[in-house]
Amino acid sequence: MRSRTRLASGWISLATLVVLLGWCSAWPTPAQAQNYKVLYNFTGKPDGANPRYGSLVRDEAGDLYGTTWEGGSSDYYGTVFKVTKSGTENVLYSFTGGADGGYPVAGLVLSGNTLYGITSYGGNNACYDGYAYGCGVVFEVNIKTGAETVLHTFTGGSDGGYPKAGLVQDRKGNLYGTTSDGGANSYFGTVFEVDPKTKKETVLHSFGDNDGDYPTSGLTLNTTETILFGTALEGGSNGAGVVFSLAIRTRTYNVLYNFTGPPDGDAPWGTLALDPKGNLYGTTLSGGSDNCTDGCGTVFEVVPRTKKETVLYSFTGGASGYYPYSGVIRDNKGNLYGTTFRGGASSDGTVFEVAEGTESVLHSFDGSDGANPFCGLVQDSKGNLYGTTYEGGSDGAGVVWEITP
Repeated sequence: MRSRTRLASGWISLATLVVLLGWCSAWPTPAQAQNYKVLYNFTGKPDGANPRYGSLVRDEAGDLYGTTWEGGSSDYYGTVFKVTKSGTENVLYSFTGGADGGYPVAGLVLSGNTLYGITSYGGNNACYDGYAYGCGVVFEVNIKTGAETVLHTFTGGSDGGYPKAGLVQDRKGNLYGTTSDGGANSYFGTVFEVDPKTKKETVLHSFGDNDGDYPTSGLTLNTTETILFGTALEGGSNGAGVVFSLAIRTRTYNVLYNFTGPPDGDAPWGTLALDPKGNLYGTTLSGGSDNCTDGCGTVFEVVPRTKKETVLYSFTGGASGYYPYSGVIRDNKGNLYGTTFRGGASSDGTVFEVAEGTESVLHSFDGSDGANPFCGLVQDSKGNLYGTTYEGGSDGAGVVWEITP
């Protein structure tokens, strides 16, 4: 297995670790939002702690659902939670770290009364590399009863292992996701499909380094639900990650763009946003034309038809933020929103907007109101944004928050 170092964010390559340890020095003045509020402070046990990647999901009543990496009744293996509009939290399910999975790392899909998600570990304890916590599962949780059902247990072999990103669901109910490891080519990762009715898992693509490696981001469906779009953190012709498309029926895989590193992006992370013309928008953890070590990250656009990539914004570090794990969401005016893990006025991360190539910092976290967001965002019909932070808040275990830009 390749040499990877385990951080709080999961298994990453040593090259990416070097990027994450870089420091930024530019400190431009941000535009600060005044309408930020913490909806809920996590405490650890029994309510959950340290929500990670992916975004929250909202129901028609405006209640929010998500996962925490740790905490819960066991204090270790994480939860599925609900936070109401008034800020009340309910734990819908606490993982045990056994056959039911452990350490849910991403957001959820809500369909009727069912939530679908993944855990990065747990499930089959006889994982191919002997890792004690298993290779992860695909699960569903009934929001009325709290009952959890495992739909697939990864083995780490040809079916994939260690998923790091949430799922996307089509109108027929099929679920699609990525694993960061496993597959036909050993440890490069997969794109998979799971049918919740039959619990059958199908590998649609196994990565092979030259076409991408270590996919850690969720997938995006086109409007006709025939093509999946996504990213791989590493690999490709330059080793800096790729944007790809995958035709579901024919399993035809295409690299739409190979990142090249600074001044271009490097290490794409986060689910892609799709506009009405079919153009894709996302973030890279590093790269860009700035003064950070190996770059502070970018917001980019890729046009699938022409395979042209444009860097829309390069983070400069300091008050502008750096290391965006979030990907972006796009509103109907074309504005892009996301989070950075570091930077801001207190170096605890930011919520940002990019419009016409200009970045505005909507909020800088200061620790007391949350710190270090890995999350993507969800937006309601009034334009309010919702997300989580990995740390900070009154107990240091992260928060659920709301911003009115």
